[in-house]
Amino acid sequence: MIGGTPVAESEQQPASEILIVTGMSGAGRSTAANALEDMGWYVVDNLPPQMLGPLLDLSGLAASALPRVAAVVDVRGGSLFAELPQVTRALRSAREQLRVVFLNASDDVLVRRYEAVRRPHPLQGDGTILDGIRRERERLKSIRETADIVIDTTDFNIHQLATHVVDLFGERGAAQHTLTILSFGFKYGLPVDADMVADMRFLPNPFWDESMRSLTGEDEPVRQFVLAQPGASEFLDAYTAVAMPVLAGYQRENKRHSVIAIGCTGGKHRSVVMAVELARRLTEAPGVAVRVAHRDLGRE
Repeated sequence: MIGGTPVAESEQQPASEILIVTGMSGAGRSTAANALEDMGWYVVDNLPPQMLGPLLDLSGLAASALPRVAAVVDVRGGSLFAELPQVTRALRSAREQLRVVFLNASDDVLVRRYEAVRRPHPLQGDGTILDGIRRERERLKSIRETADIVIDTTDFNIHQLATHVVDLFGERGAAQHTLTILSFGFKYGLPVDADMVADMRFLPNPFWDESMRSLTGEDEPVRQFVLAQPGASEFLDAYTAVAMPVLAGYQRENKRHSVIAIGCTGGKHRSVVMAVELARRLTEAPGVAVRVAHRDLGRE
């Protein structure tokens, strides 16, 4: 029995991975939760400890739909939070996949973070931010001592913390960044979500060749024509060399998605060919999943 809630029977199928995320207020629980959610975890924030049992029972019954579950539990739960050590011990005995992650930071860094956002510490009451931090440390002492993973965020910014969480809990071999290479036509406007834009109008336009006018960049005659033009291969080589360190930097900064937009006049011939060819080269970028989309290919 956990806080009045029965623990699931051992024969129930548990979720493949279960995390309880807790720790000091201001140490980065929200950043960690967001990083987990971006990786496909099912994240529940500010969950009373007494609800952990039912939540994990649900994850066991729906393991395929909820393969990875993270519950953020903290002092915002008030008096209910006091039962977390008891709840955690009971759940550990029933579930081998359960891990507790504790986020910590030094007092002075926590004070600065609270002062930066101009919010009170949840436990400071009529005292100072530091008073609240000290009260919270005392309440969390036993939880920290039994945590499976302690992450000290004192020297982390939010991007470094998110990257660290990805390193710890991301699927091995899974892409850390998704890149969309989008062909488009300038006459229909720039893509609003583009991180980088390249202009293919320096290449001759197949549109003016009547034999290719009705074709697109997905057709082999157009592809051969575009790639045979002076500057096409040089552009692909140079742009690939430029994009590789950018994509590596995006991963270091925990930017999970980006768009490279490749444009020509109508988005039908040159941009389509060059987007596909650039994608083929950038699939070699470590940790990057590449997809190609053609925004204006179906337009008249």
